[in-house]
Amino acid sequence: MPGLLTASSIIVSFCITLLILPYWIRRARKANLTGPDVHKKERPMVAELGGLCVVVGFMVSIMFFIATKIFIVQTMENLLYVFAILTAILIATIIGLVDDILGWKIGLRARYKVVLTFFIALPIIVINVGQTSMNFPFIGVIELGFLYPLIVIPIAIMGASNGFNMIAGYNGLEAGMGILILLTLSLLTYITGNTYLSLMGACMSAALLAFYFYNKYPAKIFPGDTLTYTVGALIAIIAILGNIEKYAVILFLPYFLELLLKARGNLIKESFAKVREDGSLENQYEQWYGLEHVAIDGIKRIKGNVSERNVVCVLFAFQFIFVILSIFVFYFK
Repeated sequence: MPGLLTASSIIVSFCITLLILPYWIRRARKANLTGPDVHKKERPMVAELGGLCVVVGFMVSIMFFIATKIFIVQTMENLLYVFAILTAILIATIIGLVDDILGWKIGLRARYKVVLTFFIALPIIVINVGQTSMNFPFIGVIELGFLYPLIVIPIAIMGASNGFNMIAGYNGLEAGMGILILLTLSLLTYITGNTYLSLMGACMSAALLAFYFYNKYPAKIFPGDTLTYTVGALIAIIAILGNIEKYAVILFLPYFLELLLKARGNLIKESFAKVREDGSLENQYEQWYGLEHVAIDGIKRIKGNVSERNVVCVLFAFQFIFVILSIFVFYFK
């Protein structure tokens, strides 16, 4: 029965997201909530704020799961943690929504984003006040005392929620990267016995998969910071509550590399490419300021013309390397 209820929650997440997306796309266009698809020669206007649909699908599925736990299984095990996660996700959604409404060119200033994303961590700080240890890659468990809930948790959640937005801007990229990372964390938490965390990761992955069908090339809707803040925060939260931080760090290594490349451009150089007359892509800078630029130059040397789908597939493959690496380290730790 528990397995059937879990599968039902995942299906609910996928179906709800898939059903509301076409409606939201129409409404967003009518309300002029659109943005240009910069990697198309015609620069078509595409519906924005797609992350809202993903959050709705995720929230409904988790509420469905809670209802089945209480009324069918008749247990409240781990529900405190589930509600804390939902609270953090809603805070992340609100912050992302504000940033999206202000527009990606204006948006929230970087210092405001850092301050606001601290509030995402508050629900997790409260429920984790008794945990004081953390697994570091290649080091092991270190006792951090009161520094863990007061410093480590906020930094991890703030960093992930802001950092997940860095590898972005190409059709299907954010959704696909989120699916790869969250499914890996779901697998690891399922093996370690944290099945409620595994379910939450799987439900978000299902919502992202439904969204991917509309966000992949050619995109009919964009995710926005509403999605990236939410997914990034959930990645950090699952890692913290599941005590699998070191595997999450491995999975997030492409984002650390992205940060290093962007730091070369003082964090102001964009990852977007330049569209040529034939519709193919090329770098708009002479140097690399993101993994996207590395992918574009690599593809160009191999096959000549570069398409947006090529770039996304290369980045998926690169992320998958770290998926395999994290699973390898998990089994051979």
